[in-house]
Amino acid sequence: MKLRNQYTCPLELTHDIIRGKWKPIILWQLGKGASSLVYLQEGIEGIGQKMLLQHLSELQDFDMIQKKQFNCYPLKVEYSLTEKGKRMLDVVITMQEIGIELMKEDGKEDFLKEKGLI
Repeated sequence: MKLRNQYTCPLELTHDIIRGKWKPIILWQLGKGASSLVYLQEGIEGIGQKMLLQHLSELQDFDMIQKKQFNCYPLKVEYSLTEKGKRMLDVVITMQEIGIELMKEDGKEDFLKEKGLI
């Protein structure tokens, strides 16, 4: 994903960076620590490898995450948050907190407990 030439406000840019179903979840997972592609895919229920790779590439383009390759066999690749990514993670955490509040109001405490969120 490329930056647009025009924005009406900075929020549009931020939205472009994290828009979609998976990018905030990828940032959330990487907030737990650096991870390989396999562990990311295992930790994000329902995401396919092609979609994960696409979103990781886009997050790299925006300097939210970094990719480190190790010279070994088999090839090892590790993804982690950059400083910008850590700042964006703060936004994702706030979104998560609001989601928890809304789910509690909607009587979904059992789901939240099952996921270890409360």
